[in-house]
Amino acid sequence: MLTGEVGTGKTTVSRKLLQDLSDDTQTAVILNPTLSAIELLATVCDELGIRYETNTHSLKVFTDKILNKLADNHANGINTVLIIDEAQHLMPEVLEQLRLLTNLETTREKLLKVVLIGQPELQQLLRRIELRQLAQRVTARYHLLPLTKAEVALYVAHRLQVANGNPSIFTPTSLSSLFQISGGIPRVINLLCDRAMTLAYTLQKPLITHQLVTAASYQVLGEDIVQQRQKELWQRIFVGSFVASIVVGLLVGGLYA
Repeated sequence: MLTGEVGTGKTTVSRKLLQDLSDDTQTAVILNPTLSAIELLATVCDELGIRYETNTHSLKVFTDKILNKLADNHANGINTVLIIDEAQHLMPEVLEQLRLLTNLETTREKLLKVVLIGQPELQQLLRRIELRQLAQRVTARYHLLPLTKAEVALYVAHRLQVANGNPSIFTPTSLSSLFQISGGIPRVINLLCDRAMTLAYTLQKPLITHQLVTAASYQVLGEDIVQQRQKELWQRIFVGSFVASIVVGLLVGGLYA
């Protein structure tokens, strides 16, 4: 299971996964999981090249066909992987149907590997009591976090180098503003950098300053959102400083006690 906030790069990670899979792996990718159990099984059949009658409305028929396909793939040395994006939209009964599909296994491994990709709500969904059996079968959980301030600078530099650009066009203060406003979300960083560079080109400025990043953020996100994010940042800084001062006070007081 791979989770992360909107724009943290979950889809990019899944694409990289698909690129790196070996030739002996057959994948079924579902990008729109707002499906019923029947529709999900039909989509899996479509992705795996399984033929079925168009008027089929039986869970058992679809399930049997998929299980036969999994057994055939295993006999031929082929791994089968099901990747579901935006999995937080899956209904509980559909997730339970997925669990039933993973029941087919050898003495050593499952014949169907399932990768669930979604927003943090997916974690909450799997905590439901009726889905505890599925939750127990999740063998690996990863959560993508926003980039740190240092990582934002490295990320921007990397993107510019790939494009044969000059990473130094972003000043240190502009990178700080970029981190504060974007919250370290790669998708927002991309939008802000693109707009800031467009503004710099329009104004014939050789460097991207924090003023240009702020102006770009007003255009991309809106003034209200930018001000709210800056307010939240200063609140976090204030709380952190307040807690630190209390800790220091207690330590100093302890020395003189």
